[in-house]
Amino acid sequence: MLGASVLAACTSAGSSTSLPTSPSSSTSPISIGASLSLTGNFSADGQAFEKGYELWARDVNARDGIGGRHVKLTILNDQSSPNQVVTNYQTLFGVDHVDLAFGPFSSLLTAPASSVAARYGMAFVEGAGGAPSVFDTPSNQADHNVFDVSLPIADEMVPFVNWIASLPASERPKTAAYPMAQDPFADPPVQLAQTLLQKLGLQTVYSNTFPSVVAAYKAPAEHVAATGAQVVVLGSTDVPTVSAFMQAFEHQHYRPRLFIAAAGPDQGGAFTSAVGLGNANGMMVPNGWFPGYRNPASQQMVREYVARYGGTASGVNADVAEAYSVGQVIEQAVTATGGTDNAKIISYLHSGVTLTSVQGPVKFDSLGENGQSVAFIFQWQNGGAAFNQVLPVGAAGSVAIIATKPAWTS
Repeated sequence: MLGASVLAACTSAGSSTSLPTSPSSSTSPISIGASLSLTGNFSADGQAFEKGYELWARDVNARDGIGGRHVKLTILNDQSSPNQVVTNYQTLFGVDHVDLAFGPFSSLLTAPASSVAARYGMAFVEGAGGAPSVFDTPSNQADHNVFDVSLPIADEMVPFVNWIASLPASERPKTAAYPMAQDPFADPPVQLAQTLLQKLGLQTVYSNTFPSVVAAYKAPAEHVAATGAQVVVLGSTDVPTVSAFMQAFEHQHYRPRLFIAAAGPDQGGAFTSAVGLGNANGMMVPNGWFPGYRNPASQQMVREYVARYGGTASGVNADVAEAYSVGQVIEQAVTATGGTDNAKIISYLHSGVTLTSVQGPVKFDSLGENGQSVAFIFQWQNGGAAFNQVLPVGAAGSVAIIATKPAWTS
């Protein structure tokens, strides 16, 4: 059975990608709607999510769909705007009457989008909205309709903190800086890391937030460089944030001993092409997945991605796996409940069942967070040519960490 073909169309909400299928004579397609940031500040992530959703839809349709029903996926462009994401989901639910919904990219957009989904009684499975603010919204508290298949973001930096704690006191860094973009995704893991590292005795020499716009990055980066902090824990949302800080540090002839960013270095080729392989070397990022993850389904997805979109396995964005996992969870829920009744799907996902995904096991707690996810720290190594799992030490697949960031190369 051939997978779905891709058609592009224009809508009042922006560009749209649709994956139409040819259903069997007795069944209609399952329509799934999503809003993604195909343009704007989150476009690199949004486009990676689009690829992940499309890969999953093609795989499902190649297996003759879910219960014999093919998948029709419609994606609207929210332009990285919280206002547009609301409009898009109102269109998908109120005008297009999609059967199911996938979430957008970022906690910033997931929170308002989830409120729309709650009003329409829709199960809202997503892979990039793990900020506490998403699960604190009044609509989700009442309806419990949001489910994040990925690692809860507040815990992402914990393996990094634990590694520093494992070092002899004489070898631990003494100072740390915590610049944070004003974003519900970027800040929680950095704030928790700051609290824990301060308890270990690391002196905080900088802790501040800045607007999440490119024009605002240079000044805080220069302020951090002036502190000479041995550790930089950057609350970043994307590649441009990290790239701007790296450029400013290089211009100031400042190189922290350890540099970890909440997001950006996990973007595969999008990151290394922006900063250069040599400069990427030693950069760290937390996540719950990487292209070399020892999961057969993940390895198959990576092979399919490279075959379809080109590049190498190490260049596959973690967003692709997050998006693909959303589809897998929905597929299992539809199969288990025998259809697309959203109330039944919500109840099923809250039942304590353990599901499978390319990111590993998924089991939702009462809030809709994945309590089975595991936090890892990854690092660009071998001159920036390899993206390796380094923490936790001793975990399957972890290699030795580069304990001192190599020099800038450009």
